[in-house]
Amino acid sequence: MSTSETTIAKSSYRLSGHTVKRLYNFSIPLGTAIALLLIWQLGVRIFNVPIYIAPAPSDVADIFYREFPLLMRNFWPTFMESVAGFFIGNLTAVLIAIAFVHSRLVERAFFPIAVFINTIPILAIAPILVLIFGPGMTAKVVIAALICFFPTLVNMVRGLQSVSPQALELARILSASKSEVFWKIRLPSSLPFMFSALKIASTTCVIGAIVGEWIGANVGLGALIIESTFNFRAPLLYATVFISSGLSVLLFVSVTIAEKLIIRW
Repeated sequence: MSTSETTIAKSSYRLSGHTVKRLYNFSIPLGTAIALLLIWQLGVRIFNVPIYIAPAPSDVADIFYREFPLLMRNFWPTFMESVAGFFIGNLTAVLIAIAFVHSRLVERAFFPIAVFINTIPILAIAPILVLIFGPGMTAKVVIAALICFFPTLVNMVRGLQSVSPQALELARILSASKSEVFWKIRLPSSLPFMFSALKIASTTCVIGAIVGEWIGANVGLGALIIESTFNFRAPLLYATVFISSGLSVLLFVSVTIAEKLIIRW
C-alpha cells in the first residue's frame, strides 16, 4: 500500500471513529428521553390518571397532530417577539458594556441603575410595560429584551476588561489607537464571555415573551397556555409547553453554531 493510500485509510478511520463517538454521545440523551416517555406513558395508564391532570405522551402527540395549525399560528408571534427581544436586548447590552469599559464615569453613573432594574421581578414589571406600550407586540419585545439585557451586560464588561496587561502594554508601546486596541485585543478576548451570556439569553428571551403574553395577548404561546389551562385542555397545554421548550432549544443551538463558526481558536 502506498503512502497516500495509507494516509487516506488513517483519515477515514479517524473520521469513522469520530462519527461513531458522536452517534454514541447523541444516543445516550435520546435513549434517556425515550425511556422517560415510556415510564410516563405506562404510569398514566396503570394509575388511571385523569387526562385533564396529566395526559399520556400519546394524547399529547395526538393533539399536536390535530391542532398543529393552531399551534403554529401561536408559535410565530412568540418566535418573532423572542428573536426581536434577543437581538435588541443583547445589542443594547454590548453597546453599553463598550461605553462602560471606555469611561469609568459612565460605568459608575449607570451600572447601579442597571442592577436596580434587574432586581425588579419580570412578573412585576411586565404589567407596567403592557400599560405603557399597549397589548401589542412591542411590550413583549421589550420584556424579552429586558430579561436578556443584564447577563449579557455583566459578561461583556468582564470580557472586555479581561485583557492581558502585557497585551495592553505591547499595544501602548506600538502606539496602537483605542479603536485598534478594541478591535484587535479587547473584542476577541470578550467573545467567549459574550457567547456564554448569549446562550443564557437564548432561553430567557422565550420566557420573557411568554410572560408578556400572559399579561395581555390574544395570540402567542403564552396566551395559548392560559387559554388551555382555564379550559382544562391538558393535552393542548402540554403540547404548547413542548413547543415553547423546542423554541428555546432552537435558539440555543443557533447560538452554539454561531459560536463555533466565529470563535475558531
